[in-house]
Amino acid sequence: MNHHAKCFFLLLAGLSSSACVQTTPNFDSRFGQSARGAIASQTLNPAASANRATVMGVDGTAALGAQKRYENAFAQPEAHAASMLGNAGSK
Repeated sequence: MNHHAKCFFLLLAGLSSSACVQTTPNFDSRFGQSARGAIASQTLNPAASANRATVMGVDGTAALGAQKRYENAFAQPEAHAASMLGNAGSK
């Protein structure tokens, strides 16, 4: 067998044996851990989804009115203060 054939078979054997090896066991074991940790740190009450009781204290009409007032607060353009430099040259 010539040198090129030996190299080819060694390369082929190396590639075929590496196909069965798991290359990232450390990464795969911690996959998504950072995202789950961030979500858990932002959760105020983890048991909130188990509590199906109605929120008490605000009826629907009052909540709707508060929402409309909140939305309307941003709909009005801001009033600009008169600039002192804007009227400097006019009489």
